[in-house]
Amino acid sequence: MQLQISGKNIELSPEVCHYIERKLGKLSHYLPNINEAKVEVSQEKTRSPQQHYVVQVTIDNTGTPLRSEERGADLFTAIDKASAVMNRRIEHYKGKRFHKRKGKKTTPPLQSGLNQEPEPAPTLPKVVKVKRFTLKPMAVDEAIDQMEILGHDFFLFFNADTEKLNLLYRRRDNNYGLIEPELG
Repeated sequence: MQLQISGKNIELSPEVCHYIERKLGKLSHYLPNINEAKVEVSQEKTRSPQQHYVVQVTIDNTGTPLRSEERGADLFTAIDKASAVMNRRIEHYKGKRFHKRKGKKTTPPLQSGLNQEPEPAPTLPKVVKVKRFTLKPMAVDEAIDQMEILGHDFFLFFNADTEKLNLLYRRRDNNYGLIEPELG
C-alpha cells in the first residue's frame, strides 16, 4: 500500500508522518486490496478550538473509494479519529461485500399461560417502493465495478456489446453470473 501524506497550511514533522504511517499502515491488514491511501492534514482558523486540525483519509480499494474526514483540537486526536472512522468504514464495506445475510427464521419466545390471544395471520409481502433510473450502455466489466461501488448483490444494465438488458449478480462462491434474457 502506498501512503501519500500531504499538509495544507501546516508543516508536517517527521514524528507526525511516522505516527500517521503507524496508525494507517495497519489498514492493509484489514483490506488487502488497497492500492493507495492519501492523507491530507490541514490546519484551519476556526472559532471552535476542537476543529483546528482536519485530517482527510482517502483509500482506493481497486476502484472503490473509501473516505473519512475528522477534526480535532490537536493533530494527534484528529489522526486517531480519522483512523477509527476509516476502520469502521472498512468493516462496513467488508460486511456488505463478503458477509451475506441469510434468511433465517427466528422462533418466537415461549409464553406461559393458557389464555393467549391468537396471533394475527402474517401479511403477504408487497411492493412498497418503485425505483426508476436511466440506463447507460456499458460493458460487463464496468457493470461489475458499478455493482461493487454500490455494494449490491445484483445490477441491471444495458449491455453495449449485445444491445440488450442484462442482469449481473454475485454468486455464493464470490464469482459473478450474467443473465441475458430472451423473449420467448
